[in-house]
Parts: sequence; structure tokens; C-alpha cells
Amino acid sequence: MGKTKFTKLEKYWILYDVGNSAFTLLVATILPIYFNYLAGQGGVSEVDAMAYWGYAMSVSTLLVAVIGPVFGTVADTDGYKKPIFTICMMVGVIGCAAMSLPVPWIVFLAIFVIARVGYAASLVFYDSMLADVTEPDRMDQVSSSGYAWGYIGSCIPFIISLLFVLGNETLGISMGTAMMIAFFINAAWWLGVTLPLLKTFKQKHGVKKQAHPVRDSLSRLLRVFKDLKKHKKIWLFLLAFFFYIDGVYTIIDMATAYGSAIGLDTTGLLLALLVTQIVAFPFAILFGWAAKKYKNTNLIKLCIFCYFLIALFAIQLDKQWEFWFLAVCVGMFQGGIQALSRSYFAKIIPPEKSGEFFGIFDICGKGAAFLGTAIVGAMTQLTQNPSSGVGTLAILFAAGFVLFGMAAKEAERRSAA
Repeated sequence: MGKTKFTKLEKYWILYDVGNSAFTLLVATILPIYFNYLAGQGGVSEVDAMAYWGYAMSVSTLLVAVIGPVFGTVADTDGYKKPIFTICMMVGVIGCAAMSLPVPWIVFLAIFVIARVGYAASLVFYDSMLADVTEPDRMDQVSSSGYAWGYIGSCIPFIISLLFVLGNETLGISMGTAMMIAFFINAAWWLGVTLPLLKTFKQKHGVKKQAHPVRDSLSRLLRVFKDLKKHKKIWLFLLAFFFYIDGVYTIIDMATAYGSAIGLDTTGLLLALLVTQIVAFPFAILFGWAAKKYKNTNLIKLCIFCYFLIALFAIQLDKQWEFWFLAVCVGMFQGGIQALSRSYFAKIIPPEKSGEFFGIFDICGKGAAFLGTAIVGAMTQLTQNPSSGVGTLAILFAAGFVLFGMAAKEAERRSAA
């Protein structure tokens, strides 16, 4: 544990979090509001617009759930991880820039789905790179720092974009032009800060190239699924992760759409979510350092429990100050639960199969988010009340907490044996 400074490769790996987090923040804040604006021009009600947004999030996560494990398994082949990562990243970047095109709301939604699939697929390979860029005893710190710097770094393109979007009338430009500029700013930022990683990354763990890499990769993937039953600590964790991270990503994806649907001030919503990013920065680093002193399993349990309380509080949310309070609370635990889950998983899997396992991790993670967003969207349309779907998130966190406790006990039992 002697080394505390980050290596050059660790820094460049962290930088990708800074790049892709700009897209994440854009999707969580400005994009749902702009989509409401486009949908409104197309004669769609605010409630239906929120539901369609939720469905689009669900479609994109389902697509990644299908292709992620296959791509991840192929990427475990020596020399394949960086090229496939690059392709997925570029799909996301080009898709982000393409959303600036003046198109109807339904076409905009289709472009968004493509961009988000590229973004999410790139994270399958990015997460699996953790085993290649650092050592097991540094994973908690490096992973937490990735999220931390991602939160604070993404604020730079976000604030610049916000100046154009909120000040479009003062600048004498239309909302469409302001959003076009915002999309290009975020796409350029994402690509620019990724270049150092692309130049320096070398895959350390993997399997030898085969004559038929795709076919052989599918065979390996099937074996991994079959072998999961032999690794109780892994499949129990994945099941727990499926539930609690679904709630986390649903809150991230639907916060602005939810606040807008219940009539909260748009500018206030955006500024509150900016506060979330700022608060998340020191707390993500704090959780990374805390993992050196305390069991990361206990820290993950703490985060899940606090998210359970956040979900309960959100049910009755109807005032601006309550949204701000919620934004601060989410910021305190958002980075910790994501980073520690990623590094915990990286520690309990074979490093030479990191792509395969992180592909499955992505099914249970970002791929699972279709459940929460679909439930919130469906319940909102059925009841015509945006608050009705929020309560279901508390159930997801409760299930995740119980299952994670079982997974942690199994891991401890295996270590003691």
C-alpha cells in the first residue's frame, strides 16, 4: 500500500470518467428538459413526454444488456479491448454531436438511444480496464477517484453549456442553436480527454487470439454463465447489484424529468443537479480513502441504506427546497456506491476474464436500469401522478441491501476457508 501517487496510466484512466461524465450530466439535466420542449412542439403532453423519455432510457439499457457481455468477452482476447472500446466511445461521441440536428422529437429520441448505447457499451470495456491499469490494493482509491474527478470535471462543459441554454435570449440565439452548441461542446470534451488513455493503454490480462474470435468468445461467455453457479459470492453480489444500482441509475436518469413533471422551476432543477456533482466530488474521494480503513462491504451497505431513505423522501417531494436537499443527499452517496461496487467486483473476479465478467456486471448494472425507468414511466402514465412510481425504488434498495449482506457473508466465508 506504500504508493499513494497515481501513475500516469491511472490518471489517464481516471480522465475517461471526466470525459464520459459530461454526457451523463447532460443526459441527467439539460436533455430531458430539451426533449420536453421538442415533444411539446410536437403536441405531446408533459406527462407523456416523461414516460417516453423513460422508455427511451429503458430501450438503450436493454440493448447494452444484450451486446455488452458479447463485446466484453471478445474484448478479453489479447489486443481487442482498446479497439472495441474506441469504436463504442466514438459511437457515443458522434451520437452526442448528432443530437444537434434539427429533427422531430421521435427522431431525436432515436439518435439519443444510439448515443447512449455507445456510451454505455464503452463503459463495459472501461470498467474492465481497471484490472489492467492498477493493482488490487489500489482499486478502491483509483475507482473512487475516477467517479470523483468525473463529477467535478463534467461541471466545466456543463456550466459552459448552461450559459448558452439559459442565456440564449440574451445572446440573441434560439433554443435550438443553444442546444446545438451544447451538444458539440460536450462531444468535443468527451473525445478530447479520452485521447491520452487511447495513446497509452496496453492490455495486460486476456486470452490468446483464436482462429474464430467471435464464435470462441460466445462459447467462453456461455461457460462463464454456467460457471457462475460455482461462484456463489459473485452471483449473489450481481443479484444484489441488479436491484440497488437499478434504483441509483433511475434516480440519476429521471431526476430532472421528475422535477419538471411536478412543476418545479427548470433553472432551479439544473442548478440543484450541478450542486449534486460538486458535493459528489469530495464524498467520492472520501469513500475511496475510507475503504483503506473500513471494510468496503460495510461502506456499500451504508450507501444502499441511505439511498433507501432518499427514495422514501422523494415520494412526497413537491417543493424546490426539497429537491435541493435531495440533490445534496444523492451527491453524498452517488460516487461511493458506484465506485466501491466497481472495485469490489474487480477484486472478486479472475483478472484474465475481466471483460467477460464486466459484461455481465453491465447487464446487472446499467442494463438493469430498464426496470426502474420503465416502472416509473408506466406508473406515471397509469396514475397520471409522477410520484406514484418513485416509491417502488425503495423496494429495490431494500432487496439490494438484503442480498448484498448475503453476498458479503459468502465472500467472507470463502476467504476464511
